[in-house]
Amino acid sequence: MTTGSAAFLLDRLHRAGMRDVVAVEPAEGGLAALAGIATRRDAPPVFVKAFAEPPDDDVFAAEAEGLAALRELGGMPTPEVILAGRDLLVLSVLRPRPPSETYWEHFAHALARLHLTTVHPRFGWRRDNWLGRRRQINTWNDDGFAFFAEHRLLRWLGEPRVEAALDAVDRAALERLCHRLPELLPQRPACLTHGDLWAQNLLSTPEGRPALIDPAVSYLWAEVDLAHVWTTAPPPEAHRFFARYAELTSLDAGWQDRMPIIQLRQHLAVLAQFDDDWGAADQIRATLAPFRATGRYR
Repeated sequence: MTTGSAAFLLDRLHRAGMRDVVAVEPAEGGLAALAGIATRRDAPPVFVKAFAEPPDDDVFAAEAEGLAALRELGGMPTPEVILAGRDLLVLSVLRPRPPSETYWEHFAHALARLHLTTVHPRFGWRRDNWLGRRRQINTWNDDGFAFFAEHRLLRWLGEPRVEAALDAVDRAALERLCHRLPELLPQRPACLTHGDLWAQNLLSTPEGRPALIDPAVSYLWAEVDLAHVWTTAPPPEAHRFFARYAELTSLDAGWQDRMPIIQLRQHLAVLAQFDDDWGAADQIRATLAPFRATGRYR
């Protein structure tokens, strides 16, 4: 975040009535929004996030709702929402994630509890929300395969960056994969998912408990969250997380083979939103390779 961005956030805070804020320092990790830690004269510091141009009026209201859902329905620690307006989100400050195997084992228990205790009869959410700067469509559906295909995979094909990166053969392969989802993935119930669970969205409470930020919640397969952790370079100390989570949720031995297919949703979202896709296009093509017209899934 630049000095100009810090000044922008400070101005937004003052306009929102938080006149006791005296400075904003950059916060690392976010990709879609401007973020920082705001120092106040007579109160604890707060985390602040804003868009230079908000994608819509409800982006921060939807995020605040997601944080509340994770906390109230799934028992997952999240920051306190201090202000959620059209232009600004202000939260209590969490601590960085410690480099500890014990922390990751605790996270396995917390995530398993979230997924196992929030099973839902339908896929979707009570409202649309946001994944970065793009609206996440959450229209209810009784069929998880149809929901995932329509609202988590195919919905990205109309995005300009995706159209530029994927050719007609790639797009046909994605459609072919979507048609075969019931053959490729096991039948699983919907449960409350964070929806954007990469390592930067996993922090710590002052007491050391795992805590989540930046959700894009919906009722979907639990493996959507697992795939995001698995495929986004978790640190070495996270190895105990996967074994413990698999044990707690009775995952079958083949769960790792499904991760690239499920993570297509996130690779497509990254490709759609950022000029630097961090290898997402290559990952998409590699996953789609067996579904090309000459492949075994034709």
